[in-house]
Amino acid sequence: MTIQKGATATEVTSKNNKQMPRVRYACAFDMAAKTLDRRLSELEEVRYLFGRGAGARVVGLLRAVQRASFPDAKSLIRFHEALMFLRAFPQSPAVVRKAEGLLNTFWKRVEALRQSGDMDEFDPLEVSGIAGTQMADTLSFDVARWLVGRLPGKVEIEWEEWDEGRVMAAVLPRFLPLLEDDALVEADTPWRRWIETACPQGLKPRHKTRLNGAARSRAPSNQAEWLIRQLETVPISERERAELYDALRVPLRWDLGNSRVSRTRNWERPRKTYYHDGPLIPRSQVSLAEELAKKPPTLIRLSRREGERVMDKIREVMLVRYRELYGTTLGDPASVRRADIGRGMSIYLWNLPPERRLPLRAYTAGLTLKNGVPINYIEAIGLCEWMEVGFNTFYTFRGGEAGWVYAQVLRCLTHLMGTTCVSVYPYQLGQDNDEAIESGAFWFYRKLGFRPGREDLRRLVEREERRIAADPKYRTPPRTLKRLASGHVFYELPGSGVGAWDRFSTRNIGLRVNARMAWQFGRDAGHMREAASRTVARVLGVKPSSWTSAERVTFENFALVLDLIPDLSSWTPDEKQALVRIIRAKSKPDEMLYLHLIQRHERLRRGLLKLGS
Repeated sequence: MTIQKGATATEVTSKNNKQMPRVRYACAFDMAAKTLDRRLSELEEVRYLFGRGAGARVVGLLRAVQRASFPDAKSLIRFHEALMFLRAFPQSPAVVRKAEGLLNTFWKRVEALRQSGDMDEFDPLEVSGIAGTQMADTLSFDVARWLVGRLPGKVEIEWEEWDEGRVMAAVLPRFLPLLEDDALVEADTPWRRWIETACPQGLKPRHKTRLNGAARSRAPSNQAEWLIRQLETVPISERERAELYDALRVPLRWDLGNSRVSRTRNWERPRKTYYHDGPLIPRSQVSLAEELAKKPPTLIRLSRREGERVMDKIREVMLVRYRELYGTTLGDPASVRRADIGRGMSIYLWNLPPERRLPLRAYTAGLTLKNGVPINYIEAIGLCEWMEVGFNTFYTFRGGEAGWVYAQVLRCLTHLMGTTCVSVYPYQLGQDNDEAIESGAFWFYRKLGFRPGREDLRRLVEREERRIAADPKYRTPPRTLKRLASGHVFYELPGSGVGAWDRFSTRNIGLRVNARMAWQFGRDAGHMREAASRTVARVLGVKPSSWTSAERVTFENFALVLDLIPDLSSWTPDEKQALVRIIRAKSKPDEMLYLHLIQRHERLRRGLLKLGS
């Protein structure tokens, strides 16, 4: 001990006594943190442990971690992800009960951390949506309208992030009287003040109305709901209403609390839980050929009410992960089908409603639940026997039989859609997608049997495979993975022509139509639509004016393409009649009828392939 100059021995002892408790506290804190880290690491390991005694060991660890104090968001997130995995892939009923109990009260741990910790760790999309956190995003009109009904009073405008003055000047005067006198000539229009004046917080509701199918008070609970309510009163189509709102780019913020919308609690109890008593199925044990050769799974058509429940589920799932797909936002609840494929896995698939369908391709989206827990989402877009498939397993579950699940998804999709050529677009492989590069997504598909559609990429992948065979420690560098991800990969089922769709893209068809518009119709889309519709109607011998409005829109879109097929007039009467049935089927309640009909029209298939390649 060193005594400072001028200090007495008594003073030094007194100072040391004051410092000792702080030192002991710091040491105790460090020990507790190290103990928690060790237990979390053990929990992350035993979640993949199955067999005799595994469930009891997991429950014991959960009890030990439950008693811990979490010093930071990172450790709390680790605990959350382990709980979610165990809820989806449990070893025993006791594991399910314990995991559910901890997840249902998890928001309290987040709230406790909020008082003393930095919440930024909860923001990245890999871990977003945990109960007790807040989220902020710019949503489409359809999702925003759904959200304010799902979380009444909890969705706010993020004013500090909203600066779209020019667009607000064009949209808001529709329901803010006299705003033009300010917005059209002043440079400093106080948009927030205008909206807050029209919709002050705290007004007591006096009447009832209905918003998005649910009873809501006429006086909105906040400005976000008020803005959406006002847009619903504008006498325009749903598509135009969505375009108006989307142009505003309204940033929203919402508090998840302990809501079922949170990722922590948006699971459901399955009819029967599957408990794992053996190792999970690794990708190396999955043969795509063998799985696709099995009897197709049974697809059960759900009632509209059940379909609406599934649509709510997928919106919850995507919302809290900062994701939004066309088919998950606008899915048709009347088209939902479910396949129970074993091992606690249920796959839900659905299509788009007639008024929101794509011009040429048929669209299917989907969601997979494992023991009631959402583990991935699906997108498949098809034409004739070809379909592009997007498959995204959520970060938490990427160690959970992803290869086997993907094979089951393809079994369901090929059965529902009748497709035999499966294509994966470059983004899924890693093009402009760093996360796919880091995970080596290309090799996931390659080892399942997919092949590159380009010759230069086929040579590159064969070279990489020789290197891997020569050196098991070799890993394809990111630069090479990015090259491999620059083109589509394909998997053809037996009976499908290998290579037929390698160079095809519907984008090529669209570009050819637009090139014709520029050179032949003076860049006038309306003129081209009229001319093409008139020509094709004459060739096919039909009068679209007597069709429904949805059928007429489909006919106009098809006419733009069919008018590019030089030998259309020489098609046989049967081929023309079959083509008319295909066009009219596009707007029927079940879009799969359209896809199945177009698969049987060989001459149309050849024409589309030529235009798109």
